[in-house]
Amino acid sequence: MLRFVLETFVLGLKNLRLHKLRSLLTALGIILGVLAVIVMVAIGEGAKQAAMEQMEQLGATNVLVRSVPPPQSTDASQKTQRVLDYGLKRKDFARLKTLPQLESIVPLRDTEQRVTRGDVRATAKAIGTTPEAFSVMNLELDRGRYFNTVDYNENAHVCVMGSMAAQQLFPYSDPLEQTIIVGVPGRSTVLLTIVGVLAPTGLRPDGSAAGTMIGRNLDQDIYFPLCVAEDTFGDSISTPKPGGFERKQIELSEVWLRVTNVRYVEDIAAIAENTVRSEHPQFDYEVKAPIQILRQAEQLNRMFNFIMGGTAGVSLVVGGIGIMNIMLASVTERTKEIGIRRALGAKRRDITLQFLVETTVLSLSGGLIGIAGGVGVAKALPTVVKYATDATYRTSVASWSVIGSFVVSGLIGIGFGLYPAMMAARMSPIEALRHE
Repeated sequence: MLRFVLETFVLGLKNLRLHKLRSLLTALGIILGVLAVIVMVAIGEGAKQAAMEQMEQLGATNVLVRSVPPPQSTDASQKTQRVLDYGLKRKDFARLKTLPQLESIVPLRDTEQRVTRGDVRATAKAIGTTPEAFSVMNLELDRGRYFNTVDYNENAHVCVMGSMAAQQLFPYSDPLEQTIIVGVPGRSTVLLTIVGVLAPTGLRPDGSAAGTMIGRNLDQDIYFPLCVAEDTFGDSISTPKPGGFERKQIELSEVWLRVTNVRYVEDIAAIAENTVRSEHPQFDYEVKAPIQILRQAEQLNRMFNFIMGGTAGVSLVVGGIGIMNIMLASVTERTKEIGIRRALGAKRRDITLQFLVETTVLSLSGGLIGIAGGVGVAKALPTVVKYATDATYRTSVASWSVIGSFVVSGLIGIGFGLYPAMMAARMSPIEALRHE
């Protein structure tokens, strides 16, 4: 029996080799369908992995409560001078501290002040915070040290810099123990000594959902004690505007909450929003959790896979119909061959098996070509996107998509080849021999 199957397999390959171009064109639908499945799944998996890394970077158990500016007024009388009082207050922070299942809570205040070293100015954010911020925000140290509780209690004028801020201000020297100025000369300023430099995070507003959630580039942050920020700059920020000025009254820019367990994160986020909402009817705040990035990515991934999987499935079905069409034509062409084989003793199952082998080999060959092409395109896509748009893109080839595509291509060959094979097997040997 095994010898018969092998002989039938070899015969099927020979028949396919006799019409190489036709066989390739017949398998084209399978090739494109399998390629599409692998590439689309790779794109979705890449987005999911990126979201998971961002969630881990920001902390799966963290919740962010952030101040949001109110809508800009279009009233001409308010353009020359206005005071914007919005965002989180210290009393909001006090209420948030009472939430259940909290491990840590950290306030942050963006001073919106200039950061300079001599004549060099950095596009950096000078942010006042507490020593717990580094552990809660998962900010890893590259060199030096964090400022600690002793520094905070003594109102020490020290700071820790993000990697990009350090490169801007100290491109050719070590920033440790160097000093920078935060503030505008002639107004309030503070001289800070750099005690640490943070490792790059890669979370930027233009490059990731996580960076967009935070609203700034963490690698350009400069962190110093919140008590120093409050003593130096207070709660008021004045910004010159054409024909006047704008003054902001902001007590806290952000509050980070670390929850004891990841299963409580979304519940605590909802409780935090209800807690703050009572004092902020204009909704000058927002509550977000890094874990929501993963939830959104998974939802988009499922939707994306469903739509693209359906499209690829249609392509595979079209490929299967093409195989059936060609095999039906092949049965007509080889009617006399079928009659001769039947006259020499071949049974119906032998004829059926011969044609099934041909369709299965054809579809599996198309599946293998599609897998090779799909993996190649998925691997090359990030490089192409990077070259074309200078944007970071990620793909990840899922093993289940490769295995599933190969199995489905084989099933399509069997399914769509069964009818032509049965049609060939049912031919009358006498009528087949008479066929010209």
